[in-house]
Amino acid sequence: MCLAIPGKIESIVEGSNPKMAKVDFGGIKKNVCIEFLPEAGLHDYVLVHVGVALTKVDEKEALETIELFKEMGDALDELKEGDPV
Repeated sequence: MCLAIPGKIESIVEGSNPKMAKVDFGGIKKNVCIEFLPEAGLHDYVLVHVGVALTKVDEKEALETIELFKEMGDALDELKEGDPV
């Protein structure tokens, strides 16, 4: 199973080869390859898998997905050891 996470491009790394950007994943910032998305720019949301931006997504869809991930994390935090999953 593959999982792509939405993040917001905070800055473009000038002169990088391949083209890289600093992407914010809800407070965690990582360098991501955006070489395959020449249309991606500052403040765009992208789906990222293993450090590579796969596609642009609109802000509403990205924020909804991020919220779902937060809810899943909160639900997992509430599970007690030994509870059936």
